[in-house]
Amino acid sequence: MKKALKISLRILLSLIAIITITLIYFEIKWSSDADDNLALLGEEAPVLESNGFQYRDLNKNGRLDPYEDSRIDEELRIEDILGQMSVEEKAGMMFITMIGMNEDGTTLEKPFFSTTPLNMMMSVILPKTADMVAKRKMNHFNTVQSLPARTMARWNNNIQKMAERTRLGIPVTIATDPRHGPGNNPGAVVATDAFSSWPTSLGLAATRDTTLVKEFGDIARREYLSVGIRLALHPMADLATEPRWGRINGTFGEDAELSAMMTKAYVLGFQGDSLGNQSVACMTKHFSGGGPQLNGEDPHFPYGKEQAYPGSNFDYHLIPFEKGAFPAKTAQIMPYYGIPVGQTSEDVAFAFNKEIITGLLREKYQFDGVVCTDWAIIGEDDFIGTRPWGVENLTPLERAQKVIEAGCDQFGGEDTPDLIVELVEKGMISEERIDISIRRLLRDKFRLGLFDNPYVDEEQAELICGRDDFVEKGKQAQRKSTVLLKNDNILPLEQGTKIYIEGIDPSEASKYGEVVDSPSEADVVITRLQTPYSKRDDYFLEQFFHQGRLYFNEEEKSEIFELINEKPAIVGITLERPALIPEIADASSALLADFGTEDDVFLDAIFGKFNPTGKLPFEMPSSQEAIEKQLEDVPYDSENPLYPFGHGLSYELITELD
Repeated sequence: MKKALKISLRILLSLIAIITITLIYFEIKWSSDADDNLALLGEEAPVLESNGFQYRDLNKNGRLDPYEDSRIDEELRIEDILGQMSVEEKAGMMFITMIGMNEDGTTLEKPFFSTTPLNMMMSVILPKTADMVAKRKMNHFNTVQSLPARTMARWNNNIQKMAERTRLGIPVTIATDPRHGPGNNPGAVVATDAFSSWPTSLGLAATRDTTLVKEFGDIARREYLSVGIRLALHPMADLATEPRWGRINGTFGEDAELSAMMTKAYVLGFQGDSLGNQSVACMTKHFSGGGPQLNGEDPHFPYGKEQAYPGSNFDYHLIPFEKGAFPAKTAQIMPYYGIPVGQTSEDVAFAFNKEIITGLLREKYQFDGVVCTDWAIIGEDDFIGTRPWGVENLTPLERAQKVIEAGCDQFGGEDTPDLIVELVEKGMISEERIDISIRRLLRDKFRLGLFDNPYVDEEQAELICGRDDFVEKGKQAQRKSTVLLKNDNILPLEQGTKIYIEGIDPSEASKYGEVVDSPSEADVVITRLQTPYSKRDDYFLEQFFHQGRLYFNEEEKSEIFELINEKPAIVGITLERPALIPEIADASSALLADFGTEDDVFLDAIFGKFNPTGKLPFEMPSSQEAIEKQLEDVPYDSENPLYPFGHGLSYELITELD
């Protein structure tokens, strides 16, 4: 026994020693790499004066260059700096990828320990800041962490100061996925407590209120601006014509005209009538419409690479761009991963497809803004995967060439500028073609005022983000998005009603009714459900995507019906997609749908603090057979829907009918 313990102890000590030595090795390596990269940087840009005009001497040459002069035409500024840029600097500008930050707002140069698993994971897997800024000469990044406003503002200032020390002092453009709604998906959305809370885009569409949507864009703009975020990787102008698709939650629903109205208002709220130094640029996605996915499978994954058009309805998916994004002058466009099967002469994904990017977007719609690919379609990434759909046989170099020849300007989720340098050196892409893309990218930086002042006030960021009036406006949107699907004259409840609750904060519910310990003691039961989905884990990102089935399985239904069959039941369901719930609808006395509302707003609706007026942004199916028979590219084609598009009751309506 003692011998076995001694052996175990030796093994344990050996493991500890190995781990310690390994950590010491990597600590030394990370520190050495960071020092080497930081050594590539020069001095900070001094503020100089020329004939009474103060300017930032970004290239540190002691004189006022045209690109440093905010008084002159932006096109002259663009040509001046373009003429000073090396091929390596141009290549770095053509990439935007995810970036991490330390939890104190300093730049990420080595992994750190965190009580937030996502933050710690990002610190390990993401490239380090100085490596990308100083060595690879990149200056576009999307941030994926949720930290306090002051911390995010401090980080912006730190990375801008680092960028200022590069040869030409080109400022960084910080981008983000949506941050104002519920959920957290590193591939799609970053819920941020520091900001005001709003319903999802589906909820905004349910309000049918373009004025409110524009107000959302303006408030989100001010919160983004305060922390240094200048590029919104949204809105999604895709249409939810395929109910199983896992990204419906980010759309404005299945109606093209409604989506166009909402997209236009959204972009105008963020950008204003024209892009300026108080704007946040929008990268509207996913051209030419990412909704009609074959069987609803998403092209983040190999099984979802095909988009299907059995209804020959390709043009319908262009309407939100034609009538929404383009009239609002969206600054940028992102194509999706999928292959529009049978729609062009070559079945390759949108970003590789010259007929889509040059023929349709550039030539037909005359779009001359930045076109950025969706994330990770070029290189080989074993962790998050690569999505070169339709060109899997090409090398990363050949894929990059095809993307540029298709008409795109920037590569999302990639950090390999050396590919562009190689393309130019080998004569596969001309430097003149690269310059076309660089002009577009520089134009947005100049219009946003980043060359003149990319810094923010940390104290103001804390005061602006989550301001009381912003929070209240978000609550208003949550209220207005709430949809009353069914009411058997049970709602609104009277204050003090005995209620048994599930899926609701008891401390919040006790402000409305008498919360009891069992259904038998209650007058009514109230439960909140989430949209069902299939859990998948073959790929890292699958755990964050709610896709697959829209029905509750037998085990889930058993639990639900055990509760709602006991007493009159009020059921709320948060709709990420059009859930299949005919039996639940039949068994409930009242049914409400929401799109990411907080408990107090949900209870306000139940107890009559406001009158629900929201309208469904998509139809809700009545059977699995109906789901399988509908066509991926066609709206409102589900047979005998449980609730049609636009359905939504109100308490006054019920009274009038009585």
